[in-house]
Amino acid sequence: MPAPVNSFKAALKAKQPQVGFWLALANPYTAELCAGAGFDFLVFDGEHAPNDVPTLLSQLQAVAPYGAAPVLRPPVGQTHLIKQFLDIGGQNILVPIIETAEQAAEMVAAVRYPPNGVRGVATLTRASRFGHISDYLATADEQICLMLQVETKRGLENLDEILKVDGVDGIFIGPSDTAAALGHLGNPGHPDVQAVIEDCFRRILAAGRAPGVLMVNEETAKRYLELGALFVAVGTDVGALMQGVSGIAERFGVRRPPV
Repeated sequence: MPAPVNSFKAALKAKQPQVGFWLALANPYTAELCAGAGFDFLVFDGEHAPNDVPTLLSQLQAVAPYGAAPVLRPPVGQTHLIKQFLDIGGQNILVPIIETAEQAAEMVAAVRYPPNGVRGVATLTRASRFGHISDYLATADEQICLMLQVETKRGLENLDEILKVDGVDGIFIGPSDTAAALGHLGNPGHPDVQAVIEDCFRRILAAGRAPGVLMVNEETAKRYLELGALFVAVGTDVGALMQGVSGIAERFGVRRPPV
C-alpha cells in the first residue's frame, strides 16, 4: 500500500489554480470550521502564529474528513522541525525566508528519505498510519510537495538560482515582506512592489514551478490568479474574525479602543 496521493501537488503540476485560506488561530475547532468552507487548501501557520507540533497535529486531525489540503509552515527552515511536520502527516510544506540555492537544496533533502535526502526514518508515525501503509517509506518522497518562500532582498536577487534546484514544487512570494525588502514597509500595494511580484510570477512559471501568494485584497488576488499564480490564499481566520466582531460592535456603537 503506497503513501496517500497528494492531490494538491498533482493540481499544481497540472497547472490547476488552487484557492486557499490562511489559519493562525491555532485551534482545531476553528480549523474544522474553515475546512468546511470548501477551500482547496489551508495554510497552518507556524511562523507568525502560536503553533507547535501538538497544535498542528490536533488541527490536522480536525480537518482530515474534509477536502482541503493542509499546508504546514514551520517558523524557520530547520530539518528537525520539517521531520516532525512530515511525521505527523504533513505532505505540503511551506518554508519561509529562503535566500539561496543552498538553502533550497537543504530543504529538498529535509523532505526526502536517504539516499536522496536526510529525513529520519521512522515506521510507526501518523504519516504511515502507524505502520498500516506498508510501502510508505518507498513511496512517500514523490507525494511530498515542497514550497519555498522568497521574500527578502537577497532571496529575490537569487530567485533564478533557487529555481534551478530540483525538487522544489512551488515558490511563494510574500507581499508584506517583499514590500519591506524593497523599502515600502507596510505598503505591499505599492506599484514597485506589485511590479516585482508579477515579474517573479513570470520567472517562476517559466521555470516550470508553481507561484503562490497570500493576498486578502479580493481584486488583487483575482489579478494574481489571472497572471498565473497557482496557489493563492485569499483570506485569514484572524482577519475574518476581527472584521466580523468589530463590525458587529461598531453597528451597536459599543466598540472601545484596545487596552
